[in-house]
Amino acid sequence: MAKKEFSFKGKSLAELQAMELKEFAALANSRARRSLERGFDKHTLKKINKAVEVKKQGKIPKVIRTHRRDLIIIPAMVGLNFAVYRGNGFEQLEIKPKMLGHFIGEMVLTRKRLIHGKAGIGATRSSTAITARG
Repeated sequence: MAKKEFSFKGKSLAELQAMELKEFAALANSRARRSLERGFDKHTLKKINKAVEVKKQGKIPKVIRTHRRDLIIIPAMVGLNFAVYRGNGFEQLEIKPKMLGHFIGEMVLTRKRLIHGKAGIGATRSSTAITARG
């Protein structure tokens, strides 16, 4: 069985990357479209464009660190590495085509997973909850 080619609203990744930001906004859902129409963060856009140029030269671009969890993932970001702030530190994230149109903060969780353990001798029932590291 052949691997299915990626498409976003009927457009291939190459077509999406050739588009202007306004054209991509028209394809995105209403919440993402409104956010993109108000303007993309210029500081982050400069960093993205610089990383894309480095990638075209065949080198590995630097990780882009950001606190902005409300950035919409645009086609220019595909294949780049971001370090997104999660409240206590940065978590590294590689942008994949399936993430297009979503907020970057959706991909990095801010809470630790809860693991239930055994209560020790003389412990209360509430002490069985242990938060996982990481």
